[in-house]
Amino acid sequence: MKSWIAYWNILKKDMKNYYLKPPNISWGIIFPVAWTLMFFIKSQSTLGIRDILPGVMSMSILFGTTSMLAVTITFERKSRSFERLLLAPISLNLLMLSKTTGAIIFGVINAFIPVIFASLITDLTGINWILVFGSVLFIAITSTFLGLFIAVSVSEVFEAQTFSNFFRFPMIFLCGLFIPIQSLPVIVRPLSYLLPLTYGTDILKSTINGTGFLPVWINFLILIGFALLLFSISIRNIKEKWIY
Repeated sequence: MKSWIAYWNILKKDMKNYYLKPPNISWGIIFPVAWTLMFFIKSQSTLGIRDILPGVMSMSILFGTTSMLAVTITFERKSRSFERLLLAPISLNLLMLSKTTGAIIFGVINAFIPVIFASLITDLTGINWILVFGSVLFIAITSTFLGLFIAVSVSEVFEAQTFSNFFRFPMIFLCGLFIPIQSLPVIVRPLSYLLPLTYGTDILKSTINGTGFLPVWINFLILIGFALLLFSISIRNIKEKWIY
C-alpha cells in the first residue's frame, strides 16, 4: 500500500510541476492542432483525412511524450532531486513507472486532439474505438519508454532533445505514417520493422481505414515486447550510471 501511495504522490507532483503548467498545456494542444490543420487543409477530400489521421495521431504522441519526458527526467537528475526520490519507499521499477505515467497520459490526450478535428470534417463511423484506444495507449507507452531510454542516456536537457530528434525524424518517413512501407526503397524497409511506431501506426491504419499490413494481435505483441525491452534497458542504465 505504501508503494502505491508513493507512486500516486510522485505522479501527482509531476502532473502539477510539469504537465499542468500553462506553457506545457498550451504546447501540448497547439502542437497536435498545428500538425492536424497542416495535413487536413492539404487534404483534398474527406477520404484523404481518414488516410492521414493515423499518422497525425502517432506523430502527436511521439513528439509529445519524448519531449516532455526528456525535460522532466533530465532536469530532475541535473538538479539532484531524482536522488531524493530514490529514498521513497518504492521499488526502482515502480518509481520509474510513476515518472513515466504522466507522459503516457499526456501522449494519449495529444492523440485524440486530431480525432476531434477530423470528426468535425469527415465521417468517422465504422471505426473500432476500443482498438484505437488500445493502439494509442501502447504507442504512448512505447514512445514514453523510448523517451526514458533517451533521457537516462544523456546528462543535459539539450542533449536529450537532440538525441530524441535522431529517432523521431527518421520515424516520420520510415514508420508508414504518411508513406506506406511498401513504397519505401527495399534497402531501408528493414529499418522500419526495427521501430515500435511502425506497429502502433499499423493498428491505427487497420482500424481507421483498413490499410494495415499485419494482423492486429501481432502488432500488439510486438509493441509489448518493445515496451518491456526499452523499460528494462532504461532501468539497467539507471542502476549502472545514476545509482552509486
